[in-house]
Amino acid sequence: MINQLSKFMGYQTEKEIAISAVIQAAKLCQRVCQDIPLALEKQDKSPVTVADFGSQAIICKALKEVFPDIPIVGEEDAEELRRNESKATLTKITNYVAEIIPSATPANVLDWIDYGNGKVSERFWTLDPIDGTKGFLRQDQYAIALALIENKEVKLGILGCPALSLNDDEKGLIFVAVRGEGSYKMSLTGENLTKLQVISNNDVSDLRFVEGVEASHGNQEKQNAIAKAIGITTDSVRVDSQAKYGIVAAGEAALYLRLPSPKSPNYRENIWDHAGGSIIVEEAGGKVTDMYGKPLDFASDSKMNDNRGVVVSNGLIHDVVIKALNS
Repeated sequence: MINQLSKFMGYQTEKEIAISAVIQAAKLCQRVCQDIPLALEKQDKSPVTVADFGSQAIICKALKEVFPDIPIVGEEDAEELRRNESKATLTKITNYVAEIIPSATPANVLDWIDYGNGKVSERFWTLDPIDGTKGFLRQDQYAIALALIENKEVKLGILGCPALSLNDDEKGLIFVAVRGEGSYKMSLTGENLTKLQVISNNDVSDLRFVEGVEASHGNQEKQNAIAKAIGITTDSVRVDSQAKYGIVAAGEAALYLRLPSPKSPNYRENIWDHAGGSIIVEEAGGKVTDMYGKPLDFASDSKMNDNRGVVVSNGLIHDVVIKALNS
């Protein structure tokens, strides 16, 4: 993997440690996936919690060991796990983590998870240990999303997508981008590094549009109306998680819309749900803004309070989409 990553010049150490940690977290998630069918028969969604916490523990431990002074803004915290009634869940998490890190104990797993309780600062990581919970439960698409933000800009982004394949030879992908150095995909083993490029065709009749699976996560009616208004005639492809960013970056779709749900008009997006994916698309030649064309603000708070919705495109059609949204 080190030879493959030598193509990147900047953030070399950050990139290698982060990719290695995401790959380890992906292994844990795949292991937990094996227990989901039985758990769902019992209507018990605990594997999601176990995988979320386990993934965060592995990644935060790896980052803090090498970069102790860089805060990590993660989605999870261990407060609930520290209660006595959560002992069984903590034991499960520890057992899964110990398959990756044999020295893991309940006490240090709790501490590793809480390394993700950092605050937004001048330089920080942001992490979603499992983006796309319901996709994970269905054993469909989910992503392990990590980004390094520095001086108000995403500098490094990594998406681990264990269930995503863009051709018959792939089984799970890692997407990685460094600001100014392009966007790449590789296998889950860190091999077969391939540069990404968004689709350069601006003939909307040939373009595909992706959106989320869950209706509550956006405004699917409006999203499809906008796609049709700009001339995209094919039905949307619905995909869970930030895997959609990877699909756009790889040229498999030209547009991804996530507009505010009418049921939650005041909702603001979390930074960890978009930071990693945004740089993957931008470094592949695409564009990412909110629905008014404003850059996404990842550096002020854990919520993007000054942004509404998200528009991701191949760049060529971006202005047309923004105009359609605001006409």
